[in-house]
Order: sequence, then C-alpha cells, then structure tokens
Amino acid sequence: MSVWKRIRNLMTKPEPPKREKSMLELSPGDICEVSLVTYEVTGRVHNRGRNAVMLTLQDGNTTMYLQIEERETLQYRLYEPIDGRLDNPHEVPTTIELDDRMYHLEEEYGGMVTLAGRTPFTQNGEQHVWQHQSDDYRLVRVEWQNGRFMLYEGEKVIPGDVKVIRAT
Repeated sequence: MSVWKRIRNLMTKPEPPKREKSMLELSPGDICEVSLVTYEVTGRVHNRGRNAVMLTLQDGNTTMYLQIEERETLQYRLYEPIDGRLDNPHEVPTTIELDDRMYHLEEEYGGMVTLAGRTPFTQNGEQHVWQHQSDDYRLVRVEWQNGRFMLYEGEKVIPGDVKVIRAT
C-alpha cells in the first residue's frame, strides 16, 4: 500500500453505522420475535393512509399476522386466521358471536394498500377493515379486498414483547 493511500485512509471519515429497521419497516426475509416466538416475515401489507402494516409471519407450519399501527405510540395486535364466511362487504355485522364470546365493532376503515411477499391478497388496491373487540379484550378482524374476505382472531401485544432480530 502506498503512502498516499494510507494518508487518504486516515483522512476519510468512517461510514456512519446503519440505522436498524423499526417494526413498521420490516419486509419479507426479515426476522422478528413476538411474545418469545421467533418468526420470519414472509409478507407485508402497508396502508400508508393510516401508517399501519400487517405482517405475515411464519414459524415452521404456523402462520400468524402482526398488525402494527403508529398512533400516539406503536400498537401491536397478533392474529391467527380463522375459518368463516361473509357474502357482502356492506353486510358486515356490528356484533359477532364467536365461541360464546360477543365481539363489538370498534373501528371500520378503508384505504389503499401495497403488498410485498406472500399475503392473503394477491394485488395492491382498496382494502376495507372492520375491527371488533370483546369485553375481555379479545379481537376479531375482518378484511375485504377484491371480492375476498379474510377473518382473524387475536389479541393485543405489549411493545416490550415485540422486537427485530435481524433485518436485511
């Protein structure tokens, strides 16, 4: 190595450390931990209007969905898909009875979403969401996009139970 290269290396500033991804920025291929279970992110549905993301998580044969929404603080909800059928998005009920538990409509919204990786839906577009909650804080989420419904059951997760393990 020449003297000039050594001097140049001494004068150049080192690269700043890369900022780690937040949970809202995770994409397929990243690894995260939710409630002490390690998952690979295999899909991502992003609603820019609400600053919300629904991640498809894979742990072996188990598929879960983590909804992350930034309001005053980051809010996390972990869902598993459930079987069910609805016929018309205009007829989603305000109360749902599931396994002897009543869920009441908490919030309804719609917006444009972008998809990446493996998700329940196949293309970007308008998505409508109905979020229900029971008296004991269990959650039911109904999504409709391009003529297809998805139903989920889950619960809120505290921010301390969610962390990024490895991000690309």
